[in-house]
Amino acid sequence: MSKTSNLNRVDGRAKVTGAATYSAEYKTNGVAYACLVGSTIAKGKIKKIDAKKAEWAPGVLAVITHVNVDKPAGYQKAKEPANLAQPLQILKDDSVKYYDQPIAIVVADTFERMQYAAKLIKVEYVKEEHSTDLHKVKNNGKMPSGKRSQDYLRGIDNAYKNAEVVFEAEYIQPTEVHNPMELANIIAKWDGNKPTLYTKSQGVEGTRKSVGDVFGMPPEDVSVHSEYLGGAFGMGLHTWPYEIAALIASKKLARPIKLVLHREQMFTNVGFRPITIQKMGLGATKSGKLTGMTHEAVAQTSSYEDFTEATVNMSRFMYDCENVATRYRIASIDTCTPIWMRGPGEATGSFALESAMDELAHKLDMDPIEFRKINHAESDLEQKKPWSSKHLLECYEAGKEMIGWKNRKNVPASVKEGDWFVGYGMGTGTFGSSRNPTSVRAKFLSDGTLVLQCSVNDMGPGTATMMTAIGSESTGILAENIKIEMGSSGLPKGPTQGGSATTSSVGSAVFEACKALVEKTIAMAKETNTFKNAKVEDLAFAEGIISSKKEKSKSISLAALLENQKLQEIEAVTDSKNTEEAKKYSIYSFSVHFVKVLVNPNLGKIRLAHVVSCADIGTVINQKTSAGQMFGGAVGGIGMGMMEALEIDHRFGRAINNNFADYHVPVNADIEKQEVFFVNKKDPYSNPMGTKGLGETALVGMAPAIANAVFNATGKRVRELPITLDKIV
Repeated sequence: MSKTSNLNRVDGRAKVTGAATYSAEYKTNGVAYACLVGSTIAKGKIKKIDAKKAEWAPGVLAVITHVNVDKPAGYQKAKEPANLAQPLQILKDDSVKYYDQPIAIVVADTFERMQYAAKLIKVEYVKEEHSTDLHKVKNNGKMPSGKRSQDYLRGIDNAYKNAEVVFEAEYIQPTEVHNPMELANIIAKWDGNKPTLYTKSQGVEGTRKSVGDVFGMPPEDVSVHSEYLGGAFGMGLHTWPYEIAALIASKKLARPIKLVLHREQMFTNVGFRPITIQKMGLGATKSGKLTGMTHEAVAQTSSYEDFTEATVNMSRFMYDCENVATRYRIASIDTCTPIWMRGPGEATGSFALESAMDELAHKLDMDPIEFRKINHAESDLEQKKPWSSKHLLECYEAGKEMIGWKNRKNVPASVKEGDWFVGYGMGTGTFGSSRNPTSVRAKFLSDGTLVLQCSVNDMGPGTATMMTAIGSESTGILAENIKIEMGSSGLPKGPTQGGSATTSSVGSAVFEACKALVEKTIAMAKETNTFKNAKVEDLAFAEGIISSKKEKSKSISLAALLENQKLQEIEAVTDSKNTEEAKKYSIYSFSVHFVKVLVNPNLGKIRLAHVVSCADIGTVINQKTSAGQMFGGAVGGIGMGMMEALEIDHRFGRAINNNFADYHVPVNADIEKQEVFFVNKKDPYSNPMGTKGLGETALVGMAPAIANAVFNATGKRVRELPITLDKIV
């Protein structure tokens, strides 16, 4: 085990002591306070908006609506092709596309005056008939334009219908909201025609580009700062209307603007996991070999922008099946545009696939794990490529042992502990492990410090800790002597944090930059008198000292070397990208969640007595942060499976549980025992460290594991999430 394999979070102290500065906390002279006023209808037009009382209220600096807005240059450009849906252009006109859509921004000299003035705005509407119920429009779905969203067929369409054993069912995933602790926020200001944003973004470079597009300027003219995020789960993957509104107001007033959404607006204006209706058809021989699989899904999108995710794609390659068909559609309803949420697509798709696999195994009277082993895919049949590595079978065996699977009975409701029925369930997960182009600058300072710079930020998984661990392993510099500079434009370009690609992308760039830096340092040392006749391969670098492998007495410190060369620092910059060799393989992470539940037959109460999460993620860079990721992903899956659903009053198109009192999320008391297991075997092709992604697959498969365990405990199959007591009693 390496010395950095159990490294504490390098930013942990800063976060718990308040030293970490989040975007709404930056000190800005002359800042004014802004809020958004939302529409009170779900669809229609603004007939009249009366803002006079608000404008005359004490301390109010501006009330901006579609009537008086200075439209950004990008609002005038139509996307090509012209019929392609596009992001909401806030305050552009009098149209209302969803309930609580921002229709005005109020700016005042204090927070309290801003709030008071917002209540004085009066609006008259011309209402139009709205649609917020996916069930009523599911047959109007369209096939999205993206390549991975097209219909897929391998072998014979709907071959499952001709199998010896046939299973069909429908599964429903409701709208699920991100709800991180930190609210969406921005401080916006302009220096002439160049904007600066302190904003909650998962991708500094993506935000620069989208803001540049709206205001008609090159991304290089946009400065974005987003080092720390108080959770995001996907909501920070989009530049939202509130950010553009703040920039519009700041430019109009020529002063900094701070805007923080309130909690209710987090349910309506920054995306969510879309409600999705899925149909599964599975066919198998009596001995358990899959002969056909059809997976169909229809999901919500907004009326003004197409949103897609890979809901059915997992079914194309997860199991060894000759005949597979998938069909994915999106249907427009009058809500904000959804956005990717942790485990996007796969988390939703796995609920249908892994529940159906459990149901078919029960119909065959087979153990669910043995059924999966029979249909284990030895290669990626969709891409027709070998796996770069796959240790899913080891995850099955480890999880079985840890959860006590031997105590499970195939007959539901046949095991009890006191008055509680006991059930065991499991669900398999997967997520692609990609590697994106990334640049990192590595610098040695004269005091022995290693500085690593990249514009990537850290929304919580421990990116800075990962960079520190890889930097330490690559250079021999102690972790406490490594400084990370991240989350701001102007630094070497990093990727958006999402899609389980950060460690593979940024970690590879850190590895390569550190390697180049060490080589540059050794080459520089070779030219000094100390190593005048030495060969480069005979020199080593560790803990800030360059030494001879052959003559132990010969060495020079980094400080002395820099003084000798009259330098303050040595640096190396790398532009890292995927290799051609890696493209020959299908690179995926795999996970299996195991659950033991106790169900009270009289009350329908479900207790999570034991949760075990196993994963094949290649090399584990840091055990502590990886375990934290796995714990957190499982908790997210528990919320998905047992608690979370945004309820809409379709008469008004309005969310009715848009608060933490009515929208429940898991807390410590909801999980009695939780464990993780990593195979920890290096992937030969993914990247120099041999890692694969963890963040997304940590959640995928948890919701069906709970559903399967509840069925094993009670004999009641719940196919619509969340699994609440009313569905059990």
